[in-house]
Amino acid sequence: MEQRLIHTPEGVRDIYGAELARRKDIAERMLKALKLYGCREIETPVFEYFDIYSKETGTTPSRELYKFFDREGDTLVLRPDLTPPAARCAVKYFLDGTDSVRLCYSGKVFQNTLNLQGKLKETTQIGAEIMGEPSTDADAEILAMAAETLRAAGFEEFTISMGDVDFFKGLCEEAGLSGENILKLREYISIKNYYGAAQMLEHRNVDRRISELMINAGDVVNAADLSDIREATTSKKAVAALDRLIKIYSLMEKKGLGRYISIDLGMLSKFNYYTGLIFRAYTYGAPDAIVKGGRYDGLLESFGKDVPATGCVFLLDDIMSALRDRGQKTTEEEIQRFEYNEDNREEVLSKVAGLRAEGIPAYGVFKGK
Repeated sequence: MEQRLIHTPEGVRDIYGAELARRKDIAERMLKALKLYGCREIETPVFEYFDIYSKETGTTPSRELYKFFDREGDTLVLRPDLTPPAARCAVKYFLDGTDSVRLCYSGKVFQNTLNLQGKLKETTQIGAEIMGEPSTDADAEILAMAAETLRAAGFEEFTISMGDVDFFKGLCEEAGLSGENILKLREYISIKNYYGAAQMLEHRNVDRRISELMINAGDVVNAADLSDIREATTSKKAVAALDRLIKIYSLMEKKGLGRYISIDLGMLSKFNYYTGLIFRAYTYGAPDAIVKGGRYDGLLESFGKDVPATGCVFLLDDIMSALRDRGQKTTEEEIQRFEYNEDNREEVLSKVAGLRAEGIPAYGVFKGK
């Protein structure tokens, strides 16, 4: 029993020493970069009411939540995602006028899933939100924030792949798909199972032109290709999505960040609250995205304010892993340790106090009788 108590539960771990120092340094740099874009920092509770993550808001499935009850019998959850709490906080404290709001934050999130694939159940996220701005300029701004924050963390080689969920929705409408068919197709495309997607579309007699657009949408394309794809669909929703992506890409080039941007029209998310732009950032040494984000214009309405919003979240644990692969290390700050007894107590403790005044960690240990 004693041996068991010194170990952490499955899916969580201790962080200490040089790793913790490096982690805090990177997090501070990233938050500083976000604040340069006008973001005000907020901090939300580790647990929230279950309804914030209900099916209606399109967030994490109930089975993947850590749920418990308070003394009043209300169902609470450990937050699995920081965007809904940020939206709730913004509605309560900030969105009381016509001005837009920019917020940033950092904190722990928790996902109770069996399909870990080597990932932790407790991780740290850093995020930013722009609320009250419906324009493509705001979408380009959140992409620029993502790029500049990654650079502040120490990355120079990375790609931000962007798409638009309305492209997929528009094609589904054009194909006459609905309900469970859309959910199944979304699942196939999300995991890049294009054979399964093609077979499903064929069984439902979907027009070959639309099927090819859906299946080939997963191939990363250049901005120049969007005009050709635009001519291949009659869906107004899909065309509008492509037009937005063309404009966003142009804005990113004007910001001098176009080299970081690629386009993936097959990009989807398990979070159903995304309504337009969706993006992910990838780099060497990370098996999956280290940044995720997009536009979620309908989410704040769940909290009483019909306000457009766009945002992103940085996955700090994956970012740290990628930085370790680059050989970036931090040596733990040396702590000065002194022993003293009854005879030299005053002298040693005075020296320790002087070192602390200079910003040098130090302490004394009594070794007398």
